[in-house]
Amino acid sequence: MAQFGIDLGTANTVVCNESHGVVFDEPSVLLRRNGAKRRGRPVAIGQEASELLGRVPAGLSALRPLQDGVITDLDTARTFLHAVVRRAARHPWQRPYARVAIGVPSGATELERLALLEAADEAGIRGAITVDEPIAGAVGCGVDPMERRVHLVVDVGGGTAEVTAFCFGGVLTSRSCRVAGDEMTVAVYRYLREHHHLVVGEHTAEDLKIRIGYETEPSVVVPGRDAASGHARLATVPLAEIVKVIEPITESIVETLAACLDDLPPEASRDVLADGMLLIGGASLTRGFAERLERAFGFPVKLAENPLTCVAEGAASCLRNPSVTAAYGWN
Repeated sequence: MAQFGIDLGTANTVVCNESHGVVFDEPSVLLRRNGAKRRGRPVAIGQEASELLGRVPAGLSALRPLQDGVITDLDTARTFLHAVVRRAARHPWQRPYARVAIGVPSGATELERLALLEAADEAGIRGAITVDEPIAGAVGCGVDPMERRVHLVVDVGGGTAEVTAFCFGGVLTSRSCRVAGDEMTVAVYRYLREHHHLVVGEHTAEDLKIRIGYETEPSVVVPGRDAASGHARLATVPLAEIVKVIEPITESIVETLAACLDDLPPEASRDVLADGMLLIGGASLTRGFAERLERAFGFPVKLAENPLTCVAEGAASCLRNPSVTAAYGWN
């Protein structure tokens, strides 16, 4: 029986087959014809659809099935999940019998979890369960959530940022905020328009935000459209400016998450101080973010080896351990 872990994120969707590793890792974007049946097959999903953002031809629409980490359009989510499952489980006989664990934000409500499970059921995934993303991410990094030591995980994705402390099959405390990587991208877009008079697409703003994490040059050349004339042009943008632009958002995220420490028992703090906190999620790769967390929390921060895929990998691994799914699963 095939076992899949799915990280259905606001920005990217990752699917891990427990036996074969990551089998799908692409943007959470769906391209559909206008006026077509809402339950019809999409024109494209994932990378193919994402490459058309900002240049979608007439008659087509590019849609995202999630906003702030939760489903906003059930039909779109069902269609997207169905297409993802077809790509991940290529043999039709695998789909009805597959076991699936889907990562969800810790702060997701019961209704939001039900909406996700309903979309999965309509997509042909029978008996799916949900697992909180920080728990799944920790399992994907080799952490045992059933042991008696307290573990602290910070998960910063595209739509949500959250911190969760857990041990022995239960959550001690959890805080989340729906301000994360997407707000950083929007801030970059607005800054380029207001201060460099350059209009760019979502892809360009996202790429620039990511590049500050690894770029060694002091500035980068950004293509776009002149806000005044409408003509295409290039602008040289110092990376230090982009770092400064996203700093207020980073501060907001850190302040919200640091409030979790008020709820943490003293003995739990001793465990975390010894082991450090685990940092996962795509936005965790933002330059200086781990160092800022260390200063705010006072605990050492360890960045996951695979911060972008560990949630899906951990969700798939959870299915091998009935005690973990019984303690942390929701269906």
